[in-house]
Amino acid sequence: MLNGLWLGLILISILLGGFTGRLEAVTNGAFSAARDAITVVALPLAGLMGLWLGLLRLAELSGLVEALARKLHPLMRMLFPEVPVGHPAMGAMVLNMAANMLGLGNAATPLGLRAMRCLETLNPHPGVATNAMCTFLAINTSSIQLVPATAIAILAAQGSKQPTAILATALLASATAATVGILVVKFLQRLPAFRIRPEDFPAVPVPEPNASSGAAEPEPQVAPISPPRPLTRASLALLLLYGGLFVLLSALLLLPTWFSPAFDILQQWSPDFLTFSPPPLPEALQNQTGLPKLLGVLSLLAVPFLMGFFVLFAALRGVKVYEEFVNGAKEGWQVALRIIPYLTAILVGVRMFREAGAVELVARVLAPVLQPLGVSADLLPLILVRPLSGGATTGLFTELVTRFGPDSLIARTAATIFGSTETTFYVLAVYFGAIGIRRGRHALATGLIADATGAVASIAICRWMFA
Repeated sequence: MLNGLWLGLILISILLGGFTGRLEAVTNGAFSAARDAITVVALPLAGLMGLWLGLLRLAELSGLVEALARKLHPLMRMLFPEVPVGHPAMGAMVLNMAANMLGLGNAATPLGLRAMRCLETLNPHPGVATNAMCTFLAINTSSIQLVPATAIAILAAQGSKQPTAILATALLASATAATVGILVVKFLQRLPAFRIRPEDFPAVPVPEPNASSGAAEPEPQVAPISPPRPLTRASLALLLLYGGLFVLLSALLLLPTWFSPAFDILQQWSPDFLTFSPPPLPEALQNQTGLPKLLGVLSLLAVPFLMGFFVLFAALRGVKVYEEFVNGAKEGWQVALRIIPYLTAILVGVRMFREAGAVELVARVLAPVLQPLGVSADLLPLILVRPLSGGATTGLFTELVTRFGPDSLIARTAATIFGSTETTFYVLAVYFGAIGIRRGRHALATGLIADATGAVASIAICRWMFA
């Protein structure tokens, strides 16, 4: 499917660009996309992957990932029956899903790539996506969103009186998309067109016994990982103190006036060069109250405290944190180098398609059909571009907010679509490219159906809540 799709993107772009006089823009778009694949995507991703894969290795060696996977075993076993109990892929997938739900994209992608590499170790047909891989990608392209942080930040920057009003709509729309995505991926994997046929993709043969000795070739030996040492009472007390620090800082950000007297006393007894005052909130959260403000503060503190918790917990369990972090970070660079050709291919095809004016043409064709159903023509470019490009979608969303106002129905609907759908083509290119998957089976179809479901649900829910 990806072969035919990419060929169609290239040919349609060239033909349409020729008829509309945009061939120069199509050519320049191809060149700039090829450059951006390395300078804008691959290199920054390598650094982020080095960070998160290093932290993930600490979490694995300390037993944290295994404990988390054990707690969620019933749910994960239902979604991924092909993955053995206790396999490293389970823990990586759990962490990836949690990061996606919290809107932590910088953490979700490296963790997802690690999960795909773990799933590849169970793949008897290299180059062909397994059912577990397709299910995992379906969950990624239709992830439930608790905090659509980017959409909220754009609304707040444009002067919205209630930028977090989309929290409920994004949650409902993304939950609908996730439910449909899981049902669709489980249904499509049973169809003959997407089924893996062992006779077409034979498994790697098992080595024959050695003729001279009658024994099979010995398997390479892997150095066993020593179990982490148990936590002492002092270690547990330190972890509780660390958790208390998280609670204290959350309280300082949520209720600064409660702590003003304490800061005034500290200021009286402190030297002149020290200033004590409650920590300031980010601008997007200053005018928020109640649950939206709580979620915003937790999202703000989640990443730094999670990073510190991984390092502290591993150190308390006897892991050599610096050495093992470096060992885990090395994998990030290897994966980033491997996905460059796949990124280049998909970004070039998508950029050429956009520069040729194909998105605007499709939007005009669909407008007469969708407008009677309540779908505004102004939202169509955003819906069509969302699976193709995250950066372009951000630009379209910002333009809609500026043109119609940050608290308008169109702006809130666009924000909900932005927060409850995913850049499906980019996700597939990165995740499949990292492990050399050439036949994605039903992953693309599932992702596009989930995107369409998220867009339709966003429009219906926003009209119900805001119109």
